[in-house]
Amino acid sequence: MKYVIIGGVAGGATAAARIRRNTEKAEIVLFERGDYISYANCGLPYYIGGVIKERDRLFVQTPEAFGLRFNIDVRVRSEVTAIDTKKKQVAVRTSDGKVYTETYDKLLLSPGASPVRPPLPGIDSKGIFTLRNVGDTDKIKQYMQQHPVKRAIIVGGGFIGLEMAENLHHAGAEVAIVEMANQVMGPIDYSMASLVHGHLLQKGVRLYLGQAVERFDENGQGVRVGLKSGIRLDADLVILSIGVRAETRLAVEAGLKIGDMKGIWVNEFLQTSDESVYAVGDAIEFPHPITGKPWLNFLAGPANRQARIVADNIVFGNRVKYEGAIGTSIAKVFDMTVAATGLPAKRLKQMDIPYLSATIHSGSHAGYYPASSQMDIKITFSPTDGKLYGAQIVGYDGVDKRIDEYALTIKQKGTVYDLMALEHAYAPPFSSAKDPVAVSGYVAGNILSGKMTPLYWRELAEADLTKATLVDVRTADEYELGSIPGSVNIPLDELRPRMNEIPADKPVFLYCGVGLRGYLASNILKENGYKDVRNLIGGIKTYQAAVTPVPLPDAWDEPCRSDESACRKEHDAAKVVRVDACGIQCPGPIMKLKKEMEALQPGERLEVLATDAGFPRDAEAWCKSTGNRFLASDSSDGAFRVTIEKSPLRCTPPSSSSCGEEGKTFILFSDDLDKTLATFVLANGAAATGKKVTIFFTFWGLNAIKKAVKPQVKKDLFGKMFGWMLPSDSRKLKLSKMNMGGIGARMMRYVMQQKGIDSLESLRSQAIENGVEFIACQMSMDVMGIDKSELLDNVTIGGVATYMERAEQSKVNLFI
Repeated sequence: MKYVIIGGVAGGATAAARIRRNTEKAEIVLFERGDYISYANCGLPYYIGGVIKERDRLFVQTPEAFGLRFNIDVRVRSEVTAIDTKKKQVAVRTSDGKVYTETYDKLLLSPGASPVRPPLPGIDSKGIFTLRNVGDTDKIKQYMQQHPVKRAIIVGGGFIGLEMAENLHHAGAEVAIVEMANQVMGPIDYSMASLVHGHLLQKGVRLYLGQAVERFDENGQGVRVGLKSGIRLDADLVILSIGVRAETRLAVEAGLKIGDMKGIWVNEFLQTSDESVYAVGDAIEFPHPITGKPWLNFLAGPANRQARIVADNIVFGNRVKYEGAIGTSIAKVFDMTVAATGLPAKRLKQMDIPYLSATIHSGSHAGYYPASSQMDIKITFSPTDGKLYGAQIVGYDGVDKRIDEYALTIKQKGTVYDLMALEHAYAPPFSSAKDPVAVSGYVAGNILSGKMTPLYWRELAEADLTKATLVDVRTADEYELGSIPGSVNIPLDELRPRMNEIPADKPVFLYCGVGLRGYLASNILKENGYKDVRNLIGGIKTYQAAVTPVPLPDAWDEPCRSDESACRKEHDAAKVVRVDACGIQCPGPIMKLKKEMEALQPGERLEVLATDAGFPRDAEAWCKSTGNRFLASDSSDGAFRVTIEKSPLRCTPPSSSSCGEEGKTFILFSDDLDKTLATFVLANGAAATGKKVTIFFTFWGLNAIKKAVKPQVKKDLFGKMFGWMLPSDSRKLKLSKMNMGGIGARMMRYVMQQKGIDSLESLRSQAIENGVEFIACQMSMDVMGIDKSELLDNVTIGGVATYMERAEQSKVNLFI
């Protein structure tokens, strides 16, 4: 038997190797019009950006080595130009112009797909590229070496576009993305893409969403991109990442059947309309396992699976059926990982398929173990039987593991109830006892059972709030930091005694940070007779990300050219000064920040990297007190980065709320029972006047805000020693005088009870209810080996700068 294969990348090379493993008797000829076979095309952007240093690492096999190992006749630089199915032969043209024919018994088509290059004016201008193969990569790499690329424009915000944006940014270029749709990452829903938008903006990528390209013009050393809206963008390099289309020319001209989606039609055995011809990869269309409708799937994983199946069917006869692909994909977008599988809500809506969705925000692993990062998950499912339709994840760590679990469940025709039944490996560095996948199943199950009625972000955005009561069940402090307009704040823990504030004769919309407390609140209200209660799915995090518009970027400054030395000097002077303060504890990072800022000129920026968890808040507080501009903060791999711009005027408060409030500030340094009691009595009295009150807990004062029941925390020897020697919580505090081995403290508490005076714990709760701010000193916590999870939930973490900002705003400042 003689097998001829057209296309030598993912599908073709895999099938050729599998055929040889199936039989040693066959003659196998592999045609590839390019120079290379079996290369890592998904790694091409990372080679361009310099993440992959060596070009040779892109190649899985050379044509010579592949041919030798598998006894395959590999013919590169040989393009098949025609197929004659009646004669069972193909016409071939080599790179040197030679033309000949080759016969076959069975033929496999794996032509792949080609990048879309629309016929726009100027599309062939110098500096405009597509990226699909090694040849494209070499052209881009060579161009970047010959032309310094300071600004790059990516047309299209799909997987390749975002990967190129990251890698060009890594190579030192400023990057803009132009996308015709209102979001990047088409396979995911808008609410999830909004999280990606925020991350891209944080990384300095300029987003032009809802913008279409009209034309290109050569502009000196670069390219001018004209948008239909009238915007003109100048760049040194343009990458077209608009999409790809199936390569079907050979199939069409050979008379093979083409499907509804303009791909090569194949049956369940991957056989075309001609029984001697099979096809795999990007060029074929196949029914979607969920919808049953044909679709095109441009992914390497399914192509490799198809190749294995088709090799068996070609050699042994049609034995193995292909089940179809659901489009499981994943991409690295700077620090983020974005993944999707199955059908998102927007596709289900387009196809008139009834669905429900659930969105959660869960930790990648146990919150008390260091470096836990949040993972945002959305699943879609059937409202009747809970059949899982799709999943999307935006996160940092562990995204790949979870998306594969969702994909397996969907391909096995599973339901959200199967997500609950999955058995997960658990240890604090890897997951939580309730894995995010299981939690998404629990939430979906509550929706299906009617235990929770969902309120989706679009419904809330379009709702008439005069006809409903919108309740924020977060704490008062959270509410003050930002809320949904039209809402009232009734914290979850105050809901039962304040239920009379919520009308029972109209719908009640509840929301919290991510959805959990809203769910708990809905249970309380439903059990107390409220009929129409709905909880905002995904909480305020999803809502704010989805409703916050992405504004058009400001105009790029005039680009610097090689012959404009003055412009170059100005550009260099504006560069960000970067400072590494990692490993330094509070107040070290702030002191370093202050010192470096003194050397800067107004308008210049300072970027500080620190490992102190309280540093971002300290830096923001420092900016408020000094009048400098706090631009951004982000974190990655346990390090915290803040960016600050030096303002022309020092000590100018940004708003009237930053000064003159005449608040009260207390520093609690002691853990003596009597001194701690006095602190909370004074704090409550000050709060009653309506002034802002802050208590800064440092060193021994931290013992006053420890939880009575604390989670297990791994500590070093010194942390354990402090834990043995110090009071475990406020109930163990001693009197400063007349303690008498603890008898005095017990007597004090007894007398207070008899006199009707509130206990320390009650005074502390009252302070929380009165809005008193509790700040724990990060440096003291580090020295004493105290973890945040051991402190009361309402306690926030800060440092010297945070305290100083509060002190400057206060008329009274007491050290106890």
